Amino acid sequence: MAATIPTTLATSTTLAQKILARAAGRDHVTPGEIVTATVDLAMIHDSGGPRRVEPILRELGVGLWDADKVVLISDHFVPGDTDEGARILDLTRQWAKERKVAFHDGEGICHVVLPERGHLNPGMLVVGGDSHSPTGGAFGAYMFGVGATEMAGVLATGEIWLKVPETILIEWRGRLADGVTAKDIMLALCGRLGMDGGRYQAVEYTGEAIAALSMQERMTLSNMAAELGGQAGLIAPDATTAAYLEAAGVVLSPDDWTWLKTDPGAPLMAHHAFDAGALEPQVAAPHSPANSGPVTDAADTAIDVAYVGACTGAKYEDLKNAARILQGRKVASGVDLMVAPASLRDQERAARDGILTVLEEAGARFLPNACGICAGYGQHRLGEDVTCISSTARNFKGRMGAASSKVWLGSPLTVAASAVAGRIADPRAFLDSDGRRA
Repeated sequence: MAATIPTTLATSTTLAQKILARAAGRDHVTPGEIVTATVDLAMIHDSGGPRRVEPILRELGVGLWDADKVVLISDHFVPGDTDEGARILDLTRQWAKERKVAFHDGEGICHVVLPERGHLNPGMLVVGGDSHSPTGGAFGAYMFGVGATEMAGVLATGEIWLKVPETILIEWRGRLADGVTAKDIMLALCGRLGMDGGRYQAVEYTGEAIAALSMQERMTLSNMAAELGGQAGLIAPDATTAAYLEAAGVVLSPDDWTWLKTDPGAPLMAHHAFDAGALEPQVAAPHSPANSGPVTDAADTAIDVAYVGACTGAKYEDLKNAARILQGRKVASGVDLMVAPASLRDQERAARDGILTVLEEAGARFLPNACGICAGYGQHRLGEDVTCISSTARNFKGRMGAASSKVWLGSPLTVAASAVAGRIADPRAFLDSDGRRA
């Protein structure tokens, strides 16, 4: 159900203020004040979900405030290829059955599965048990991550205390050049603003370049607001949003989303403006997304592994971008190209469209639809002294495997180009001026 529009709205307010005013049952909220807000949806996964929150709920002697407003997704320990993973997945499945919540088991990464299964609507207040929960902001929902203790409180009461954030508006003017993606935008922002550039506020993306992006590209922007230190990563909903949600089974009228925007003159903590047309493909050096710069600065860095995976790098359009580079080419000798599609639906669509065949013929090997080595799970973690270029959101020391491994970050286009070259490479060299293969 679409969020209800407040009866009256103060003029010149931000998108974040409008959503939180509705959730608090208020006509207006002011940045800095603390409000008690009603939660529209809670999302938990196998790693931080039932095994963490159920003991707290039992100790409190309470159940779920509304099982219909809880979504559980298994994605961290999938496919359960360790004793611990299998045990945790069994516990998760049993909890879903006992608590009678919506459960998506092994269908992909939570941040991708949640919207593709129609659980998100513009204007909702959503709490997620994962640090990359700001992904939901791509759909005009105020979504952010919390720890297990706070999540248990939400599951018990359906409410949360929230400090109304300031808004940091990030505007991208013009259009991105071919070979440059939302991932490049985020790496550039991490480099320019730093890992605390969001200052735990609401980050909002706007501008011509943002409006031109698909929903899956917008999801990458909102997701990586976490890397900027933001609580939420918002994009005002538009016709593109409505079309995506309609395909996911959510029927909206313009009245459901056109009010969800930051007004001219609304109070902002900061307003950053950038030229999208001047942006080059970016990479981030080990061991921080903030160590970013133009891919040309890192050219010729030899790699052992190329990883196309994670919620920021293996959605359908990410796989399609990788295939643009890999079509008719082979992965360089000595490079292991691993591909972990972000969701089962995206994998099946990519298979129907011939994308998986292109990747396989180039030399890729496929991993489960799960968080996998992005979050340090599973059997494919990086070994000692391995150099990897990855489409993931983070490259902290030891996160994807051995502490001696070195992880560079890039877009799926850059990861694919590097896999072919055997070294970090500029994807534009593999594309002609019309965006086709060079």
